[in-house]
Amino acid sequence: MEQAIPYLLVDARYEKVRFNGRIQSMGVLVVKGVRSDGLREILAVSVADSENETSYDELFSSLKDRGLHGVQLVVSDDHKGLVNSVRRNFQGAAWQRCQVHYTRNATGKVGSRYQADLARDLRAVFNAQDLTWAKKAVDEVIARWVLSHPNPADWLDETIEDTLACYAFPKAHHKRIRSTNSLERFNQELKRRTRVVRIFPNAAACLRLITAMSIEQSEE
Repeated sequence: MEQAIPYLLVDARYEKVRFNGRIQSMGVLVVKGVRSDGLREILAVSVADSENETSYDELFSSLKDRGLHGVQLVVSDDHKGLVNSVRRNFQGAAWQRCQVHYTRNATGKVGSRYQADLARDLRAVFNAQDLTWAKKAVDEVIARWVLSHPNPADWLDETIEDTLACYAFPKAHHKRIRSTNSLERFNQELKRRTRVVRIFPNAAACLRLITAMSIEQSEE
């Protein structure tokens, strides 16, 4: 990889694969790179026994062996093994918790009648013009919810800082680096194609199809 890739988007999904004589759910790990000019491409895919720290270590190590450099920010959900691996393999890079995943997690902590209101409040935070305004909006959101929903408000106070790392980067890049949405759309297309197969005969067959789709996606 001759050109530096400042941003990585990382996500996973699961496929059914025959392994050691039985059917098991295996993790399909996908890494997308976003260059400074906005061009996005699938950098790596892997089929692993599980979505754990070791699997991500191997995936990130293989990327660095291929020349990946210049990573400044990694965007993902808050999977503990993934976050630990990011911090070990990309020391000095920031980690951004996907704002879409975060909103789903947050709204799941309140009753259905309150979910739309909380989602709207979080959008106000995530659409703030800069970090100062975002933090001000956070304080207002927590103050608004703490009396009626103290536990969710405490959770917001403890965790929302992880969703604001993107503000340290150029504003023009924010839409592409504040969530893993573009990667999730790829995973949805992947699901549509793999649904026909249902159960892969082995991990290699699964990887071949996903790799072919990744090449097709990157070319587009």
